[in-house]
Amino acid sequence: MEEENLKKIESKLWASAEKMRGAVSVSDYKFIVLGLIFLKYISDSFEEKYKELVDEGDGLEEERDCYTAENIFYVPKTARWEYLVEHSKDPNIGEIIDDALILIEKENTSLKNVLPKDYNSPTMRNVNLGELLDLFTNIKVGTKEAIQKDILGRIYEYFLGQFAKNELQKGGEFYTPACLVRTMVECIEPFKGKVYDPACGSGGMFIQSMKFVEEHQGNLYNIGIYGQEKNPTTWRLAKMNLAIRSMYGDLGKYAADTFTEDLHKDLKADFILANPPFNLEWDRDKVEGDPRWKYGLAPKNNANYAWLQHMISKLSQNGKMACILANGSLSAGGQEGEIRKRIIEDNDLVDCIIAMPTNLFYTVTVPCSIWIINRNKKQKQKTLFINANSLGTMVTRRLRELSEDDIKKISETYHCYQNNNNYENIKGFCYSATTKEIKTNDYVLTPGRYVGVEDSKEETISFEEKMKSITSELSKQFEESHKLEEEIKKAHKCPQINKNMIK
Repeated sequence: MEEENLKKIESKLWASAEKMRGAVSVSDYKFIVLGLIFLKYISDSFEEKYKELVDEGDGLEEERDCYTAENIFYVPKTARWEYLVEHSKDPNIGEIIDDALILIEKENTSLKNVLPKDYNSPTMRNVNLGELLDLFTNIKVGTKEAIQKDILGRIYEYFLGQFAKNELQKGGEFYTPACLVRTMVECIEPFKGKVYDPACGSGGMFIQSMKFVEEHQGNLYNIGIYGQEKNPTTWRLAKMNLAIRSMYGDLGKYAADTFTEDLHKDLKADFILANPPFNLEWDRDKVEGDPRWKYGLAPKNNANYAWLQHMISKLSQNGKMACILANGSLSAGGQEGEIRKRIIEDNDLVDCIIAMPTNLFYTVTVPCSIWIINRNKKQKQKTLFINANSLGTMVTRRLRELSEDDIKKISETYHCYQNNNNYENIKGFCYSATTKEIKTNDYVLTPGRYVGVEDSKEETISFEEKMKSITSELSKQFEESHKLEEEIKKAHKCPQINKNMIK
């Protein structure tokens, strides 16, 4: 029931927010709305602690250290949600919100240059900011109870998904579905060490990594977060996404292109999780002599193998990574084919390839695959292929989601294979191929080529059983035919009808 109510809240919030959007573009509007949601979160959290301190009666409710000691952002009086709502009908409400966000950044250095401060800009004239404030007022997202239920996280992810759906950004650059991220996390298990995402978007990979650690009673302080994002707006969203969960990471001091301005040059990550933009054109001329392109320079019109090599260069000695690439990367020829051959042959890095079903992304229907690269493979000179094309359920006419059982099936298959724990090839689903077999297939990594086609139910029936079934069916048809024949004969014996009677 609680889940149902939350979905109703999400849907209502989105419908109401969209109604108020006016003539503002989706790309501008998303930051406006998500900025206010974030502001509501830190205000809720502050106000709850504020009331606790008032009840204690020691007069410490305005002491900043009482809040920061519990990882609660300090909110000055004129930046608190209550104050903003009181002034929601003022004609200068945009300026009031901007001033509030400037004050919050000043009091909380971790939020410096992160929060949106464009509510008083000309583009906001068509947005009813007062109504947006009223919309979020009655929903608690920053209280202890709300944080425990991850209500803000749910709403935030829902809005990110809806914005991605409406923006129709190429390749799901902006938002990676949680079920896909969770599949990657469950496979490589980033439990302890440095986690890196070179195209971190809004930070979804980090959030799922955190959840994985929490579910396994791990210590979040054992995880170091490193990321980079090219889009300034998305970079800010990622910073906010981490902040609402009290997560601290190095996303660089600013947004920057990972290829031309690597902000983590000396990083060696234990885990890498990424969904880089598919089939991206890139300016390879600027980085042609870079040591990252150990296996060859990716073509100018497609950066898939540039991303792959960049990530490989960032892996520690025992590092493991999971990244999403378009299926074309599995069989592409030319320069890409040569790079793929060298990755397979020279360093035996490809641990597993998972073909995912279509319609997982809000923005594109193109099928994709998860590459698991491992510098310390347990199964040497072998690669596991998993064909997960048939998994998932269509939740709308255009969108598919993987269930927890689907994710478990994929991850457990990989772990059984990796640990040599009762692993068996399953026709149509999984197959462990040797490097020699891959070579005979021209280094093509398409899972369907190796796993084969699942036997149909009919093929599992013996010849004798088939004949018995056919004979029985024929007997029934002959019997029905005989009955019909007898009825026709009876009809012919009936006296003819006088035509004069039918007038």
